[in-house]
Amino acid sequence: MTQPLAVFDLDGTLVDTAPDLIDTLNLLLVGEGLAPIAFEEARNLIGGGVRRLIERARALHGDSSTAEEIEHLYASYLDHYAAHIADRSRPFPGLERALDGLSAAGWRLAVCTNKLEWLSIRLLDALGLTPRFAFVCGQDTFGVQKPDAAILRRTITAAGGRLEAAVMVGDSGVDIATARAAGIPVVAVDFGYSNPPVRELGADRLISHYDDLAPALKGIWSDRRQVAE
Repeated sequence: MTQPLAVFDLDGTLVDTAPDLIDTLNLLLVGEGLAPIAFEEARNLIGGGVRRLIERARALHGDSSTAEEIEHLYASYLDHYAAHIADRSRPFPGLERALDGLSAAGWRLAVCTNKLEWLSIRLLDALGLTPRFAFVCGQDTFGVQKPDAAILRRTITAAGGRLEAAVMVGDSGVDIATARAAGIPVVAVDFGYSNPPVRELGADRLISHYDDLAPALKGIWSDRRQVAE
């Protein structure tokens, strides 16, 4: 039997990175003479990468930026964020127990994120999570980003998996769209950063805690086996 593979998004799915992302954003804004953004409001700006985060934050202040200004702010953001990547970022409750349980049950695990690969590995290293994953893919690994299906398909191959035995786990419409484009099922977590709420976006399964992940994956795997038969 083909070994099943679960491919995870990172920010808002595996790890609650919002505190460090927002702390860095607000430090940058204050340095530009702009007011910091309240945590709950800034949380909804996450998704689409750092450049998009900066653009959205400045737009809230009524400011626009040239491409050159964004690149300057982006470089400053990365410098600070890389040095403080796990100051307050933590795995979501139950994650490590869930990952260990899946591995024990024969699942292979991988990460597919639009975060830069080196930042992703730095974060996972800092939290002691890296050894659990067969492969970590960032937006620069293959030069393509979600929702392009190519990034997910190539992650599956690099992790030693097969498309027909893979499942995506994510927190956003981008993750769901990527999985759909690649032709694989998707489990959505409802504790991430999606706006609109991910429950409205048509994932195959929706979970509210990592204790529910194994049953969700088992259900999907069972459904796929029945279709194959």
